[in-house]
Formats: sequence, structure tokens, C-alpha cells
Amino acid sequence: MTDTTETMTSTGTGTELPVDPEALRAEVRAKYRDVAAHPDAVHHFHTGRRLARILGYPGEWVDPLPDRAVESFAGVANPFALRRLEPGERVVDVGAGAGFDTFVAASQVGDDGVVVGVDMTEEMRTKAGENAELVGATNVEFRDGLAESLPVEDGWADVVISNGVFNLCADKRAVFEEVFRVLRPGGTLQFADIANGTAVPPGALREIDLWTG
Repeated sequence: MTDTTETMTSTGTGTELPVDPEALRAEVRAKYRDVAAHPDAVHHFHTGRRLARILGYPGEWVDPLPDRAVESFAGVANPFALRRLEPGERVVDVGAGAGFDTFVAASQVGDDGVVVGVDMTEEMRTKAGENAELVGATNVEFRDGLAESLPVEDGWADVVISNGVFNLCADKRAVFEEVFRVLRPGGTLQFADIANGTAVPPGALREIDLWTG
């Protein structure tokens, strides 16, 4: 991004961004609104139980969940492969979607733990709340919010998880600053995401369709 010399979007903190964050969020919301409503439609990524199997989620985590709680899952890897969560931990799921990873986390932290799922897409949050009732997950809560401005108090979380979300955020510095703000000292970040192995041409960085596609 440092090679870009054409006009870029400013964040107000002096950081120059290749795309307008609000325009990018509008595109992301539209895409995942469709995944919430039509999980079995043709998308440019896999979804649901098939995807969970591809990504190596153990059957004992996925099989007990009802179809509705799994069908809109659209992650990129298994963040729990890094470390199984401990009973009693407080967890924030950034970009929780319809709640699949949130429910996996909830089963691991148990009744003494709490999982807060944060998502900016209303349709996903609504579905997540309905899924929580369906699953009977009483230790979860879903909140409206952005990865760049998490609705969680400072130092609250033992663990932050996320799955395929940070790559869809224009201001990644703000995202990581928020993650570390909400984590307690010594807390853990476990996230799965997509990264390019080679530099992206400056012109491509400004194409929102390429960010979401």
C-alpha cells in the first residue's frame, strides 16, 4: 500500500486507506445479507457444514448444531485449531455472522464463560439471536458493531476470535488496536484469515469488487 500515490481515503487519524471504508462495508453487508437469507445459493465461497468439514472442524463440534446454526457459516479456516478455549473464559467473536463460531466457542467455555458476538449486518445478527434460542446457548450475546469500533469495554476479554473478517476491513491498524484494547493483559487473539503472498498492484487495491470477491 505504501507505493500508492493516487488519492486515498483518510481515516481521521492520518492513516491513508485505498478504499472508502463505508463503501466497502456497504458491499460486505450486501454480500452477507444474501448469505444470511440464501445460504444454499451459489456464492463465490463454500458455506455451511460442507465448509466446516473442509476446514477441519471436528464432527463432535458441528454435528450437534441444528442446520440453521451452521448453514450461513462462511469462514476461511478453524481458529480453534490454534488452541481450544478454556472453561470460564470471556470471548469476543469479531464478525460473528449467524453465530457458528460463537456457538463452538460457547460450548468450549461452558456455563461459567461468556461469548460476545459482534457483527455489523442486521440480518446476520437477527439470525444469530434466533439460533442462540434454537441452540439453547444462554452464555452468548450478539451486539451491533464494527471490527474497528468494538462495543466491548477495555480489557474485558480473555480471548478474541475472528474468521475471515479482518481481510474485509480497510483500516486493519484500527482493527488490531481495537482487538488489543478489549483484550485483558496477557489475553489471546486467535483468528483465521486470508493474506496475499505477493504485493497487490495499487490499482487493484482501490477496486472494492476485488476486496469482496
